[in-house]
Amino acid sequence: MADIASTPLQAQQAPLRVGEHFSRTLRYSEVQIGEFARMSGDRNPLHEPGSAAHHSAFAGVIASGQHTAAQMMGLMASHFSRSDDGVRREMLCLNINFSFKAPIRAETEVNMRWVVSALEHNQRLGGWVGQLNGNAFSGGTDCVIARATVLVKRLD
Repeated sequence: MADIASTPLQAQQAPLRVGEHFSRTLRYSEVQIGEFARMSGDRNPLHEPGSAAHHSAFAGVIASGQHTAAQMMGLMASHFSRSDDGVRREMLCLNINFSFKAPIRAETEVNMRWVVSALEHNQRLGGWVGQLNGNAFSGGTDCVIARATVLVKRLD
């Protein structure tokens, strides 16, 4: 995949650009972690407040991997389907992979970030295919590392 568009006209029309980045900072409470785990069908007691989690090796409630993955996907989808910059666009996630490296503990700050690393116009799909690298870190530690492929189309 090229990291630049093939023509200057395409580069002007691209609804995303290499190097574009966006982020969000969250803090999960024990209650939020427990609610998400129940909603998603995850019955692991490490996600339940007042449970065995406090006696585990983690010494407290930790977020499920899917909780952080969902927040990261939501951040990406919201960013690429926005129109607050005057560009109407739609986004479709084509592929995403997550690697869970460390736990995210309740009541700690979590920083999530995505960066567009490559971009290519795809005539057949009628839009721009972007490669993104993402991570969620807490306390200076990468907890989740992600790689995504998205299709973004201009609507104007």
